[in-house]
Formats: sequence, structure tokens, C-alpha cells
Amino acid sequence: MSICKEILINITPQETRVAILENGMLHELYIERSRSRGLVSNVYKGRVARVLPGMEAAFIEIGLERAAFLHVSDMAGYKKQNGSDETTEPPQIGRLLREGQELLVQVIKDPLGTKGARLTTNITIPSRYLVFMPNSENIGVSSRIENEEERERLKNMLLSQKGLIKGAGYILRTAAEVATEDSIARDINYLNRQWDNINAASHVEAGNVVHKDLPLYLRTLRDMVDDDLEKIRVDSRESYCAMLEFAGTYVPEVEEKIEHYPGERPIFDLHGVEDEIHKGLDRKVHLKSGGYLIIDQTEAMTTVDVNTGAYVGSRNLEETIFKTNLEAAQAVARQLRLRNLGGIIILDFIDMGEEEHKRQVIRALEKALDKDHARTHVCEVSSLGLVEMTRKRTRESLEHVLCGVCPTCAGRGSVKTAETVCYEIFREILREARQFDARELLVLASQEVVDLLVDEESASLAELEDFIEIPIRFQAESMYTQEQYDVVIV
Repeated sequence: MSICKEILINITPQETRVAILENGMLHELYIERSRSRGLVSNVYKGRVARVLPGMEAAFIEIGLERAAFLHVSDMAGYKKQNGSDETTEPPQIGRLLREGQELLVQVIKDPLGTKGARLTTNITIPSRYLVFMPNSENIGVSSRIENEEERERLKNMLLSQKGLIKGAGYILRTAAEVATEDSIARDINYLNRQWDNINAASHVEAGNVVHKDLPLYLRTLRDMVDDDLEKIRVDSRESYCAMLEFAGTYVPEVEEKIEHYPGERPIFDLHGVEDEIHKGLDRKVHLKSGGYLIIDQTEAMTTVDVNTGAYVGSRNLEETIFKTNLEAAQAVARQLRLRNLGGIIILDFIDMGEEEHKRQVIRALEKALDKDHARTHVCEVSSLGLVEMTRKRTRESLEHVLCGVCPTCAGRGSVKTAETVCYEIFREILREARQFDARELLVLASQEVVDLLVDEESASLAELEDFIEIPIRFQAESMYTQEQYDVVIV
């Protein structure tokens, strides 16, 4: 089935949001806030703060709250042997870096959770058709271009620009399939100017940014445009004009697809994107058949559980399970992109008895992931009936961007029951009565806990008062969570 792709861009002074719709359904969402722009692709003048020989890595100060992390394998000169997957023995970090040394570094992963940014000294600068690698001399072609003749044609077209490439390295991006020699030459000139600007700015003090990547709405034109794109709609007149100017210079084939949306109704509301964003934060995802997914994101990994729910099928149990899993495979691929879930992902499909059904579900999942910009790797069904996969993570997930830790449960996802808190209060009262000579005790707690104490637990409370021979009063506090309480000596 052909894909009709549309990009919606909502811009306010505080944030820019880019929604990618495929056949009218939201598949990806990018958010960039003016107070916390992403750092990936930014180039910094860094200073080595600490060298860690035991980890073959170093911490680099680049002016952020936390020091960034540089592993020896991400340093220029660390190459794969003969183009194979086997790497040469990496040099020792202590021989390459020393504390206080200054160097140019580029962010390849934003700070995630408690971890600082990840860096590389293999600087790359992308354009529409090329990725420029000043510290390399290799010429590569995107792995998404599989036809060998086409790969060779693109390499020859790039090599024909010998007077411009000046011995640097380049990767031809997927979009280069439609490029002409003139557009390739224009990209090379653009990249050469960018590198000259970086070199000119590299004399700043350590801890300062040397080169910032384009803002999100312009990166969209550079990175997210493909043959399936029908139109790009943006609700800011100023940004619309900037996009037209950028497209006219670097992406002329997209210029006529850019539209300004002047309507009073918010553009995301018009296409149902806001509702989909809210659904993207829910733990439960409903399938059209009546089945559902349960998605749990943790520090170590993300788990996805598939359930038949209300779907009872029409033939037999195995067929019902197979159809539910096929639909779930499509939904999982969409949710991974929408929520930007990365790292290790465990998929618990409903157990299937037939090996052919397992193969078809895995193939359906892999096919659905083909459109994903992030690199993914899917394993076969394990002996436990689980599917293990990984998805490259370079930025925070949708939940981490839009949500914070719950102040009530502190991120656990559950709170103690009122009954549990009552019994904790009883134990605290006993401790207080034994330690202090109190005339009266005052218990401050949430309304739910106080109601339970004076109602269902009233008999236990009376026994406790008789035992400690101290009267107990209660006061409901509207600002207390269910787990909060205080026992005050009066």
C-alpha cells in the first residue's frame, strides 16, 4: 500500500513541534523547546576533565550541567579493519588524551536521565544529500540504497567532483538517489563553508559551542523529506518564509510542497494530532480488533505486552492469536516511533503454536519498522516466547520530554493503600508513646486515611488508646498525599 506522508509544523515562541502523518495517522513527533534545545550534532570546544583508563573513556567539560562522555571507540582514527565488522585493538585512552587537553567534539547523544551527553571526535556535518566527514577520506553510501549499480553510480558522481571534495570523507544519503551533479556540487560547497566556519570559530575558550545544528523546522526539510511526501504545512508566516528560502537554496524539489496554514483553529487540533499525543502517553494502547498493548518504560528497558482483550475471532484460538499478533506488530512499530522508545525493547506477543505464524509476525514487524529513521534490530522469537529488539536512542522519549516524576508515588507507579498507611500510623503511635511522655497525640493524615481510622479501624484504634493510655486526635489535611502522615505530641 502506498504511503501518503504529510508533515505538520506548529511553531510558538516557546517550542516547535513537528508531526509526521502517514495516511492521516500520526507516526512521529519531534519537540524542540527554546529553553532546552537538543544538542545532537552540535560541535563544542571541550576540555578533558578526567581520563578513565579502566573504562577506556574520558569525561569532557563542554559547558553543560554534567560532563559529557567520550569513549575511545568514538575517537578519530579508530577504524574498522578492512571494512569488516571486526575492529582493530583500540589505542589506550591515556595515550590519546590528558587532563586539561582541549579538543573539538560533537554530541551524538543528548543527555538522557542521569547520564551526560555522549561525544565523538569523528565530526560529521549533514546536508540534504551528503554527510561530510572532515577527519576521514572514505566515500560511503547509505545502507538503505541496496541496488549495487545505483550505489556505484552515486559514488562515481561524487568522485567526479574531485576539485571540491579535497580529500575529505563523504556519505551519500538516501535522498541522493534523485540528486544531480549540480545539486551534489552545491551541497559540497555548502559543507565546505560550514567546515571553514567551524575552523574559524574553534579558537574560542573551552566549554563554548562552536557550531549549532539547524533549528527543528529547517532540519525537517533537510532530513525528513522523501518521495512519499505530499505537503508540509506550517502555521507560522515567518518560519514559512524561512523554509521557502532554505528550500529554494538547498531542497528546490520541495519548495512547491510547503504551505502556510493561516487558520484560527490550531493545526494540530485540525488533524487530531493533540489527541494522539495524549494517547501516546497512556500505558494502554487499544487495537482495532479489540485487543490491546500494555507499554511499560523503565530505566533498563521497555516492555510491550500483547493481549487479545475483547477480540474473540471467528475460527479458532490459534487463528485469533495470529491475527491479534499481526495487528499488534503494526501497532508496536508505530508506537516505538511515536513515543521515541529506544534501547532494549522486549515484546511479549501472545504465544503461538505454529512456527510459520511466528515467522510471519516477525516479518510483519520488520516490514513495519522499515520506515523508522532510527536503526533497529529484531531477534527471532526466543524459547520463552519473547521477541528481543533494539532501537537506537539519541534523544529523550516522548514521556520524558512531556512528563515528570509523579510527586505522589515518586515514579513507582503505585501508592500504599489507606489500610497500609493506617497500620504504619499505629506503629508510629506506639514508638512515640514509648519514647515520650505525651498527654495527647495528634495524627495528621489525608482524608482517606482519617476516614478509615475513625470508621473501619475504630475498634483497633480504641484498643490502642487503652493500651498506651493516651488519647489520640485526628486531623485531615487536604494537601497530604495518601502516604503522608505526621504523629504530633501535644
